[in-house]
Amino acid sequence: MATMLAKYLLIWENKYMSIPTCPSRLLEVPEVIGTDLAKPPAGRSKTFRSYDPQQPFLLPPSLDDWLPEDDEARFISEVVEELLDLDVIYHSYQSSDGAPPYDPKMMLKILIYGYSTGVTSSREMEKRCIKDVAFRFLTANQSPDYRSIARFRRRHLKALDNLFIQVLKVCQEAGLIKLGRVALDGTKLHASASKHKAMSYDRLEKRIPEIEAEVAALLAEAERVDREEDTTFGGDRRGDEIPQELRRRESRLNKMRAAKEAIEADAREKAAQKASKKVQDSGSDEEEVEKVVQEASENAKPEPRAQRNFTDPESRIMKTNEGFDYAFNAQLVVDEKSQVIIAAQVVQDANDINQLSPMVEKTSENLGKAGIKGDPDTLLADAGYCSEENLQKAQEAGLDILIATGRLKHNERVSPSPRGPIPKNATRRELMARRLRTRSAKADYARRKAIVEPVFGQMKVKQKAGRLRLRGIEGANGEWNLHAICHNLRKLANNRVGMPVAII
Repeated sequence: MATMLAKYLLIWENKYMSIPTCPSRLLEVPEVIGTDLAKPPAGRSKTFRSYDPQQPFLLPPSLDDWLPEDDEARFISEVVEELLDLDVIYHSYQSSDGAPPYDPKMMLKILIYGYSTGVTSSREMEKRCIKDVAFRFLTANQSPDYRSIARFRRRHLKALDNLFIQVLKVCQEAGLIKLGRVALDGTKLHASASKHKAMSYDRLEKRIPEIEAEVAALLAEAERVDREEDTTFGGDRRGDEIPQELRRRESRLNKMRAAKEAIEADAREKAAQKASKKVQDSGSDEEEVEKVVQEASENAKPEPRAQRNFTDPESRIMKTNEGFDYAFNAQLVVDEKSQVIIAAQVVQDANDINQLSPMVEKTSENLGKAGIKGDPDTLLADAGYCSEENLQKAQEAGLDILIATGRLKHNERVSPSPRGPIPKNATRRELMARRLRTRSAKADYARRKAIVEPVFGQMKVKQKAGRLRLRGIEGANGEWNLHAICHNLRKLANNRVGMPVAII
């Protein structure tokens, strides 16, 4: 070892003592240590750079020197360190006698960088913290295990709402939000659930009694074996050992019962809502409405084909680009100027018809929390959001909304030209269809796809956002918020000029 160190120092003195240099040049010493290795092999005249995989470093290496200056990981590290307020996350930890947890800043950097680059698996993140220079840069060479990463992600889902607002505020201060035209749209996200782990209501009604009978038979058999063993070997056994087959069937029976109850509750809720709307439209008093709703709820019958998934009971069967699958419906409101997301939400409804008002309210709420004054000039939405009720609510709220009407009914007529007197008995759909034929409305609505569709494409391709990792509606919402944060940070990284130094 002493001989090798003396060799290092001699080479360093011969190469560097005679010329001015900087400390970073010291890392170049390994290139010249084995100069004898650079000699061309026999029969070859070309000289190559020296290469020795076993060459140790003379000085400790720096990860900062290994990561390019414009790498996305550096930007995410700066944002988390300088721009985000993580007090909500830090305050959730209490002192304990166990091993100290990983620093939340480091864990958040891993999550944001992982999701930004399409690495959403906690196990894959653990591997990257060992093999990937960018992850090692963010973790300062620590390597948290996948359980710690997964628990941190699940534990702080609520904090992601606050982080989304903070990033939205930074985007506003950087001049990325104009609030001129905004577009609303939805897309289907595959749930973390298998189609083979589900059962329809009709099938559940038949299988539950069968499983109950099988469980009873297994219990009787276990009791008989216990009596025989007590007679043969004595009463040394506890008698409470549960056979593996019985444990499996009891667990499955519990899941099936829970699924059956959930389908029945959903049917009661839908029947009550339908009856309530029908009675209220007829002008009945409050007592009559309550009575009819209660009767409808009690007499509700689930659809035989209604299904629930055992893996993720809160997911719903929906039509996706790959066919029918268990999924969630993800909603976005996107600003036109830089395609910054200003509102994100995940729902269980397969269609978008009931999402217009909630997304408008969430947009106003987010803008208010971020300190952004004003409302969007025009909201653009496709025909999936069009209904008389939605158009009426928009008109009452004074919102300027352009919604494609889709196919009009046979009794609805709209002139190909928007000119001429407006019929007094025109429905709201007819009025909207008439307006969409004007030159200004055509120009506005033509921008809808260009505003929101690329955002879905970028998130599903770049961030692998099309398939969720977390189960349940709460987990789906938290993960969708995390994807929205990563998307906005990418927009911020692409427009760093004028970015604020810190959140005030």
